[in-house]
Amino acid sequence: MALKDINMDSLVSKMADRRADRNNNQNVMAAIKRMHSFVENVDIDKQRHTQDSFGILFGANKELEFEQIKIGHMNAEWTRLRHSHRKQPVILYCHGGGYATGSTKYARTVTSKFVEATSMSALAFDYRLAPEHPYPAAIDDAVKVWDYLMYYGYGAEDIIVVGDSAGGNLALELLMRIKAKKRMMPKALVLLSPWTDLTCAGETQESRASIDPVLDHDYLQLAIEYYTAGKMELDDPLVSPLYADFTGFPPTYIQVGDNEILLDDSRMLYKKLLEYNVLTRISIYEGMWHVFQMAPFKKSFDAVKEAAEFIYEICK
Repeated sequence: MALKDINMDSLVSKMADRRADRNNNQNVMAAIKRMHSFVENVDIDKQRHTQDSFGILFGANKELEFEQIKIGHMNAEWTRLRHSHRKQPVILYCHGGGYATGSTKYARTVTSKFVEATSMSALAFDYRLAPEHPYPAAIDDAVKVWDYLMYYGYGAEDIIVVGDSAGGNLALELLMRIKAKKRMMPKALVLLSPWTDLTCAGETQESRASIDPVLDHDYLQLAIEYYTAGKMELDDPLVSPLYADFTGFPPTYIQVGDNEILLDDSRMLYKKLLEYNVLTRISIYEGMWHVFQMAPFKKSFDAVKEAAEFIYEICK
């Protein structure tokens, strides 16, 4: 292209837009790190409250309605489109937070996007958190929510299980518990930056350590201490689903950022699922961080739309 053919005003404008996008991304990453890392703030109650506020702020949408319910001792929340008459299938959402923080309110940053993208209702739940309630409290609670959906007439084939980070771990453990009881599996599984290996064996634990804007080694070690209470072998499939037998698992879609230390947790899980002949796909997003789908920007919405396309394909 000749120099005279270049529209300099347009070029300068595009460069400015890119700088603005980078600055916005950095601001969002800094905010998410503050919400996510209880290593920097050992007051867990305060951290949980901050995450709730973050979720309420960035999960707000006038097209959605939120219904609080009780499932046994747990608070849970349905997120629905205000004018939707679609009843099935539904999304069962397992929130992240290192098993020590997170809530249904915090999950709104993602559940709201999934409801918009799929027109399906989503049910999130406040499972018991560590260190007050270490393993297996969260998984026991997840099974109770599964049973609740069965009791109210949803079949396993009506349910899409979605989980982010530690919630991805929980989603995998829930399916293993269902499988162990010889019950029917859900229609599909969607995992966002899942935490699959508590042994921290992935090479990206080191290779991405200097660029990961959200997670670090100290965070993971404290989360492991809280969740296992020193009573579990870290390669036990009951806490590290990467080492499980995935025979009979439903179609699975994994999304992960290439700037996160848990990148190999997703890549190794993907390879393991293929070994067990599970229909599996993975999307690795360049320049993205841990559960970037929480962020209120276009790439987050686009990623959730890609997850919705996978769900549509499986459900048709």
